[in-house]
Amino acid sequence: MRAAILTEVPTTKLIIADDVSLRPLGPGEVQLRVAHSGVCHSDLSAMNGTIPIEGPAVLGHEGSGVVTDVGDGVTHVEPGDHVVMAFAPACGACPYCNERAQASLCLTGTFTMMGHQQFVQGDTVVNSMAGLGTFAEETIVPGMGVIKIDKDIPLDVAALVGCGVTTGVSASINSAKVTPGSSVAIIGCGGVGIAAIQGARIAGAEAIVAIDLHEGKLEQAKTFGATHVATPDQIEDVKNELTGGEGFDFAIECIGLAPTMRQAYDLIRRGGTACIVGVGRSDQFLQLNAFEQFFNGKTVVGSMYGSADVRTDFERFLGYYKDGQLDLDNMISRRLDLEDVNDAIDSLGQADIIRQVIDY
Repeated sequence: MRAAILTEVPTTKLIIADDVSLRPLGPGEVQLRVAHSGVCHSDLSAMNGTIPIEGPAVLGHEGSGVVTDVGDGVTHVEPGDHVVMAFAPACGACPYCNERAQASLCLTGTFTMMGHQQFVQGDTVVNSMAGLGTFAEETIVPGMGVIKIDKDIPLDVAALVGCGVTTGVSASINSAKVTPGSSVAIIGCGGVGIAAIQGARIAGAEAIVAIDLHEGKLEQAKTFGATHVATPDQIEDVKNELTGGEGFDFAIECIGLAPTMRQAYDLIRRGGTACIVGVGRSDQFLQLNAFEQFFNGKTVVGSMYGSADVRTDFERFLGYYKDGQLDLDNMISRRLDLEDVNDAIDSLGQADIIRQVIDY
């Protein structure tokens, strides 16, 4: 089968190979035909070394598919079921999944996916991003990483829920815990930022300010629920206009750079919440001085996978889509063949791209 393979890091190109195979299906695993895969900025982060991954590896961590086979012990799905893949699933047995209600932090799920290998190319074992490898025509996934969905959900729409939509919407609702009537600043209007805007709108925020360098993205942000938009050099004026200079109740950072994380902290009022969604490099640091955090009483919260519990939140967010609260159709901007995946990677970050979807 065909797959898009990372062979070295850093790199700007993937190799489109047609001689990739799957190893035999094992107990507790699910084999599926990949229907759609999103091209997410995190794939680019794997290519440039921000997210550690060892090549060769099939990239892609956001996808939907149709089950073709199941291993021994799998009972929650069967061949023919439509599913969304989850890169940070819940094991269902640890304190994070149960007592703490923090399933997105489940280490069993994370390490199971990180160590999962399902692809071979000749005699070479090929790794997969987050254990999924959705840039392939077929894949094998640990059972916990496969969530069944209703067959009336379009599979291209469902693919986005595997990462970008869940990360953004859930960051507003579950991580930041945006409240009705509040003011929210969203830094970065890519796929995750657009989803965070929609999450803030669903949560009942009164003022939602989208911040980005690209005017095109800001125009798009308005169609998804942003009440105001600003470039970085305009945001102070907008903050003063909307909050009297006090600062926003919430700021959600969706870029992954230390300076924009610090900007999120600076944009919130005393007692406000800065939510860090973007994946930054391990050698970058968010700096706060030893007095300001005490004096301002601000909250800085991390947001792994939007603090989502995929066992329930995938269904919840697709329910929002069904009832018209969550606009996913317009987040699908362009369909591509697998051979065009490098062009999609190249175009990430341009003003006219929110989310690329590959249709095999």
